[in-house]
Order: sequence, then structure tokens, then C-alpha cells
Amino acid sequence: MRKHLRRSRRKLFSLKAWKVRLVFWIGAILVGSVSALFAILSEKADMLFHRIAAEGHWIPLIMTPLGLALIVWMTRNLAPGSQGSGIPQAIAALETRSKSKLLSIRIAIGKIVLTVMGLIFGASIGREGPSVHIGASIMYSLGRFAKFPPHYMERGLILAGSAAGIAAAFNTPLAGIVFAIEEMSKSFEQRNSGIVTTAVVFAGLIAMMILGQYHYFGTTSAYLPDITAWGAVLVCGIIGGLLGGMFTSLLLYLTDVAAPFIRNYPYKVAIICGAAVALIGYYSGYQSSGTGYHAAKAIVTGTAEFDPLFPLSKIGATMASYLSGIPGGIFAPSLATGAGIGADLGHWLPIAPLAAMVMLGMVAYFSGVVQAPITAFIIVMEMTDNQDMLLPLIATSFLAYGSAHLVCPRPLYHTLAQTFLGNGK
Repeated sequence: MRKHLRRSRRKLFSLKAWKVRLVFWIGAILVGSVSALFAILSEKADMLFHRIAAEGHWIPLIMTPLGLALIVWMTRNLAPGSQGSGIPQAIAALETRSKSKLLSIRIAIGKIVLTVMGLIFGASIGREGPSVHIGASIMYSLGRFAKFPPHYMERGLILAGSAAGIAAAFNTPLAGIVFAIEEMSKSFEQRNSGIVTTAVVFAGLIAMMILGQYHYFGTTSAYLPDITAWGAVLVCGIIGGLLGGMFTSLLLYLTDVAAPFIRNYPYKVAIICGAAVALIGYYSGYQSSGTGYHAAKAIVTGTAEFDPLFPLSKIGATMASYLSGIPGGIFAPSLATGAGIGADLGHWLPIAPLAAMVMLGMVAYFSGVVQAPITAFIIVMEMTDNQDMLLPLIATSFLAYGSAHLVCPRPLYHTLAQTFLGNGK
């Protein structure tokens, strides 16, 4: 016992241990600060695009295709490795020896700049997946600078940075921890738990200090009033999960099919995809453009006009944006799509209050797309500040996960991560 106490005291007061702690805490604070700045820039970029579109509905028809081609050129020449969501790169970095090709400060800066540009040009992308990539890059880079032990380098820092990025981006600390366990690492170790938790706390506090205390989609008092209303769990879980699984299956299929064209004609592909995004945006009143945050928040809070085609237009714009090869995530667009699906089901099959159907549709589609059911229900619960819907959200999320798995047995991010593992092992 005394030997154990002496060892604990030596570890507590060790200069080497304090160097590790300080660098690690600084990294977590940086992740929170950068994520908050990224959130502010993304919001302003999204608003700028919609102001431009309001000035002239035809402007994005020219601006979006050319803008996406410019972003692809910048991605390939100035920030290679920053394309796409960023979550696959962070997952791949856990398994490959060539981590510096996937995680670096240069890539983090490129991810921020190019994602913001994508929103200015009207792409249907989110900042939450990129925040994971940025957080992992910052932590990994600081770990290399401080010459951390391999255990911190290879697992803890990347996991911690990823979790901190999600927590700061959504203001959902619990979801950040669960995301690291469920999605980022299928072999999460007990010794990493304190590292991830500390990073989430530091990053979340800093982001909250900068952005203020808020809930991503506001607050809702939705609930299921009686046992008959639980039919909404079945309806939303099955339909939302199947649609989410179909989206993932189609995205993975088109990614494989388009890969040779993207390699040989990257700018033509970007222009074609940009034209598709612009046309879909034009006919949806540009509700399909951007993150979908404002549209989803209006649906969740019941202030949006009913548009039955919103989910379809958002799916199309998100698919085209991802295939263009620009940086940008699908978290926020998927949540917005799910909210629209829930609203549609609530109008067509009014078996539960509309607000509850919206929440269930959101968690079902999101769970079906990312196939991470625990992260899905926790993130929706935290984003809407609603604990009354916890049990229905859990049931819907797992039902959606099972439904999605029937049509798409391959998990999205881990499948995409394989493209970054070819030469790294």
C-alpha cells in the first residue's frame, strides 16, 4: 500500500507528468477555441450565401459550380488530405503508421478555410465532422511536439481530440465521449477514458465561454402522451432507418463508381456536382443549401412551413456536395434531413404530436446514416434539451440501426476510412 502511495506521489509531482498534462490541457483548450471560431465562421458563411441568393436567385447557378471547382483545386494543391468529412481520416489515423499524412496543423487550417468556403458557395455540408478532424489534428500535432509516449500518440490523443471536436461543435459533452467510444474506436481502452473525458470538459467549457450556453436546436417539450403514440417509434424507426441506410449505401456505391472519374477529371466532377447542388437549391428556395441548421431548428421548434420535398432536396444536395470532393461533413445535413422526414411522417401519419415525430425522425435517419445508435440518441437529446423523450429516442435509434443494417451492412465512416489505409500500414 505504501509503495503504491509513493508511486502515486512521484507520478503526481513528476516534471515529465506535468509536461504531459499541461500540453494536453493546452491542446484541449485549443480544440475548444478553434471549434468555437469555426462555428462562428460557418454561421456567417451560411448567412452570406443565403443573402447572396436572396439578391439574385440565379447567382448560385453560376457561383456554386465554379466555387466548388475552386475549392477542389485548393484542396488538392494546398491542403491534400482535408477532403470529405474528416471522420474517416481520424479513424484511419488510429490504425495507420503514416498518421502525419492524415493529421496535421496544415490539414486542420485547410479544413476550416475550405469548409467555410464551401458554405459561402452554397454546398450542403456541415462543420461537425470537420471539427473531429481538426480536433484530432491539433491533439496529434501537440503530442508530436511534446514527444508524448506512443500510447498517448496512437490512441488517447486522437480519440480525445475527436471527442472534444464533437463536444465543442454541438455543445454536447456526453455525446462527444460516447462518439469516441462507439464510432471512433471499436477497441476503446479503460486507460483512455480519463484522457477523453478531460479533453471534452476543457474543450466544452472553452466553447461555451465563447459561444455562450445554448442548445443546438433550441428546446422542445415534445413527449409521447400515451401508449398508442408509441406507434411513432415503429414508423419513424423503420422508415427513417431504411432511408438513412439507403443514403449510406448509395453514397458508398457512388463513391466507388465515381473514384476513377474524380482521379482523372476532378474539376469537371466538381462543376457537375456543383451544378446539381445549385439546381436543387434553386428549386427548393435554397433551403437545401448550407448546413440545414436553420431549417432543422425551425422544424424542431414548429416555426417552419411544411415542405414535403425538403428531405428529398436535402439528401440530393448533400450527396452531390460530398461527391464533389470538397471538405465538409454530413452530420448537420443528416440531422436536418431527419427532421424533415419526421415532419413529413407527422403530417401524413399523425399518430403522435408533430414535435415528437420530428425528434424521432431526426434520430432515426441520423442513426441509419452513421450506424452509431448510442451517439445518435444522446446527441439529439442533448441538442434539444429534452429528457422526456429519452426512452422513445433510444428505442427509435436502435430500431433504425437495425433497419439500416438490412440495406447497408457496411458502416459509413469505417468503410470510407479504408481508402486512407492503403499505403499507411
